[in-house]
Amino acid sequence: MGICISIASSEIHDQAEDQHHFHENVLYLTETIPSIGTHTHGSLYSKQGTKGLNQDAAILYQNGHIVSNMVRNRLPSLLVSQKYGVAKLEPTPESDNGRRPRKDLVKWKQACVSAFKVMDKEIKLQHNLDCSTSGTTAVVVVRQGEDLVIANLGDSRAVLGTMTEKGIKAVQLTTDLKPGLPSEAERIRNCKGRVLALKEEPHIPRVWLPHEDSPGLAMSRAFGDFLLKDHGLIAVPDVFYHRLSPNDHFIVLATDGVWDVLNNDQVASIVMEAESEQEAARTVAEAATASWKRKFPSSKVDDCTVVCLFLQDKQHPNSLAPET
Repeated sequence: MGICISIASSEIHDQAEDQHHFHENVLYLTETIPSIGTHTHGSLYSKQGTKGLNQDAAILYQNGHIVSNMVRNRLPSLLVSQKYGVAKLEPTPESDNGRRPRKDLVKWKQACVSAFKVMDKEIKLQHNLDCSTSGTTAVVVVRQGEDLVIANLGDSRAVLGTMTEKGIKAVQLTTDLKPGLPSEAERIRNCKGRVLALKEEPHIPRVWLPHEDSPGLAMSRAFGDFLLKDHGLIAVPDVFYHRLSPNDHFIVLATDGVWDVLNNDQVASIVMEAESEQEAARTVAEAATASWKRKFPSSKVDDCTVVCLFLQDKQHPNSLAPET
């Protein structure tokens, strides 16, 4: 699974000298850009499961293995190039809170849809790489001042941690795009694909070819996996807007390995209680891995990759109170 985040409003470009490798699956890139008055504390961490090679990848831009790494390395710059190449605006949609977003945010939405489309084409053009049954999900958050544009493809997830009178609360920013969703299943079946769950895991609907019991993909949107692209699998992201409030403290992006064993509020509490911004992502990934071993002792542990972006300086939970 691939996950990316960018808060820079100026152009993102390749800066090899600025890349700091925590390990091969995560990148933390910084840029020299004019201050936009935002905090830039964050962390990211990827923990390999027991299924084999770590197939997750993540990147944090501030101020599956081959495919996920390709998306991680290429998608942020595609987003920017597509954003500044948008010439014609679509009709302005309403945001989640009913207010119409700025035209710049609409351009970001168009850029996300276009960039994801180009990214999928670039993967397909890799002649030395067979992506017929190999692919990746992606979740991207672009911050523009106090506005968020969130693009989601598949079952990685974005969650906002916001402070309430009762403590930290998680607000899910994305919808997990899985074959079990009625709208997703309808599209797949209209394209002659099948949505069925295996007897041994009846809670996990999967996508199958019309007349073959393969490949059994557990998500309804993804980059790659071209064997299913004629049968309902698409690389078009869901794009959402969200306006930040003074009570919002952090954003968490994580792959399905985390959300399969921890719920949103558990993850938000873990981030809030972490020793520091730098340790938050690692703490969530470690907690998810431990939860996998407790809940599914006979199963292989999935890869768990986490990005945390703090919107405010981290403080002890007892010292925090929501603004009124």
